[in-house]
Amino acid sequence: MTVLYLSLGSNIGNRLENLRAAIAALPDAGARVRRVSKIYETEPVDYLQQDWFLNCVVEAETQLAPVALLQRLRKLEANLGSAKAFAKGPRIIDADILFYGDVVINSPELQVPHPRMPQRKFVLVPLTEIAPDARHPITGLTATEMLQVTTDHSDVRVADAKL
Repeated sequence: MTVLYLSLGSNIGNRLENLRAAIAALPDAGARVRRVSKIYETEPVDYLQQDWFLNCVVEAETQLAPVALLQRLRKLEANLGSAKAFAKGPRIIDADILFYGDVVINSPELQVPHPRMPQRKFVLVPLTEIAPDARHPITGLTATEMLQVTTDHSDVRVADAKL
């Protein structure tokens, strides 16, 4: 089994229910959930003309190969009605692989660790909550260290929501 970390986010419809549905569907997608961070309400980054997100990070384990897991996550997104009209735009659910063990993948289909993770406070805050010592296999920085040096100053706050 490989331990992995996923970032989940939603900013369309009932954001909390979207996250709940995605977490509930992870075992069928091949990812056994071990821990889930608190839910955070987060300011959009990159494309700012959209509603705020609810985000969390999930620690899970899988026997699937990374690309097979990615394909199952894309199917999970589609099953929940998510379709990205454009990159970084609004979505019902978005699931990204942050870490897959200590594996490094750089292919057109999949990049692991997630290439923008160090610049995404909405990922680093919940990741640091559940895995402060998770180490980036390329930079060697822990989640805590990445959060301390990130240049992202967007608003990330604990949401008044429970899973």
